Parts: sequence; structure tokens; C-alpha cells
Amino acid sequence: MIAGAIIFAIGFIMHFFNIGRLPGDIVFKKGNTTFYFPIVTSIVISIVLSVIVYFIGRFR
Repeated sequence: MIAGAIIFAIGFIMHFFNIGRLPGDIVFKKGNTTFYFPIVTSIVISIVLSVIVYFIGRFR
């Protein structure tokens, strides 16, 4: 249930605060097909989660 709540919160934040469309994300549009690869968004989320886990481990 905790993992579901975390995934829900991440989805809520990305949807309402438009985090998933950072400069550097790759988008290909051709005809009816769209390919979206959020490389910069993935890097930013990875850095933020790494910092959070670091501080949780440090102060525990």
C-alpha cells in the first residue's frame, strides 16, 4: 500500500505540476505515432530520490 501511495503521489505531482516535460526530453512525432523518452526527467528524479535516500540513511 505504501508503494501504491508513493506511485500515486509521483503521478499526481508530474501531472499537475508539469514535471514530465523538461527541456532535453526526447519526443518524436510522425503521423499518428508519438514516441516520448523523458531522459532529463529521469535524471532529475534519480538525483532527487538519491538525495532523499542519502539523508534518510544519514540521520537514521
